Amino acid sequence: MSERTLVDVTGVLIAGGKSLRMGRDKRFLKVNGESVFDRTLSLLMDTFVETVVVLAEPIESLEVRGCRVVYDVIPNAGSLGGLYTGLLAASQPRIFAVACDMPFLHAEVIRYMVSCDETADVVVAELEGQFQPMHAVYSKRCAEFLKAMAERQNLKIQTLYRSEALRVAVLGANALSSLGVGLRSFQNINTPEDLALANAPISDKP
Repeated sequence: MSERTLVDVTGVLIAGGKSLRMGRDKRFLKVNGESVFDRTLSLLMDTFVETVVVLAEPIESLEVRGCRVVYDVIPNAGSLGGLYTGLLAASQPRIFAVACDMPFLHAEVIRYMVSCDETADVVVAELEGQFQPMHAVYSKRCAEFLKAMAERQNLKIQTLYRSEALRVAVLGANALSSLGVGLRSFQNINTPEDLALANAPISDKP
């Protein structure tokens, strides 16, 4: 085990989305010739002592490299259901949860978020007024709140951050930009236009 491997946090790759806006399965997208799913899984495996992949249902052609695969405990609950399932499956007290559509996920950003406030139940970025729930740290304490939200059919993860019973640390753009890798770690791909932008040469990007 590398001394840089984080041993008290589980990396959770949430890969059960329906990719409605993309029009095809985002788990098989490639950016600059590299599978986004494969790159994300490799980065999590290099960073955490344990990595779990959360799916909505089995998919034979997805290579998970020996990582444990779990399936949504609450069906049809979207990302909230995947997050809840990941928290239940994790053996560590906290998880770093990330979606499978972030081609520029960066280990330095992950390590900063994991280490900046180890007492918080949630460490989440707020960029341009929007929370980034699928690139965030959660403690196991969040599971019961997510379950209650799902039972109420409130599937918006951001609602969790308003709970007075949880300690939530919110990171702004200034703190994250100071890491030197910018905010590209949070860039995701929801549409064909997003994919084209991700594949554009660096000089063409805004």
